[in-house]
Amino acid sequence: MAGRFIKKSMIGMALLWMTLDVQASNPAEQLEEALSRKSPDQVSDAYAALQNEVAALRKQNGRLLRKAEGLLPEEPYVVVDTNANPNRIFLKEGSRILLDAICSTGKGDTLRDDRGRVWIFKTPLGVRTVKRKKLEPIWTKPDWAFIEENEPIPKDRSKRLEEGVLGDYALDIGDDYMIHGTIYTRLLGQPVTHGCIRLGDDDLKVIFDAAKKGTKVYIF
Repeated sequence: MAGRFIKKSMIGMALLWMTLDVQASNPAEQLEEALSRKSPDQVSDAYAALQNEVAALRKQNGRLLRKAEGLLPEEPYVVVDTNANPNRIFLKEGSRILLDAICSTGKGDTLRDDRGRVWIFKTPLGVRTVKRKKLEPIWTKPDWAFIEENEPIPKDRSKRLEEGVLGDYALDIGDDYMIHGTIYTRLLGQPVTHGCIRLGDDDLKVIFDAAKKGTKVYIF
């Protein structure tokens, strides 16, 4: 009888040893010592309790998933995963993925100038919205772009304008951050930007066409 109980409990041993108060030097010794101190009935009861706990957690997880799905926007939205390697961007509608593509996000570097100004080149996390859509966007180079290149900061605004570097489309998501194209396609997937989100031309067009003013952008 004892042999049958122990054999039945073998499936749950990996979880069971974690629930027992043991001081052995490694998991195998912990399990052996723990089982030597427990009767077959105690082992069976502990395993049954673990199964019940797992079933309850699965049920709770199902409820939370259904609740989360109800909070998803009804219209297409964008999700950016800055932690993925390579960086990824998704266009989704509900739980359905319309586009899964690589992108580039902020590199995380810090830049300081001799006036004490500080720039941290990170893609901002959280929820943003598309403020406006731009065709053939022109980049107005900020002060940090000249400082980073060891160039003097021009007083003439026209000398800040640079065409072609943002691709054919851009989505303004506020605070000078954009989802836009890039001439550095070989670096897509790597965190190399100054905070904006860069995409390849084909993927950018898909997102640009689907997005409108107010489209949600979730960045994590």
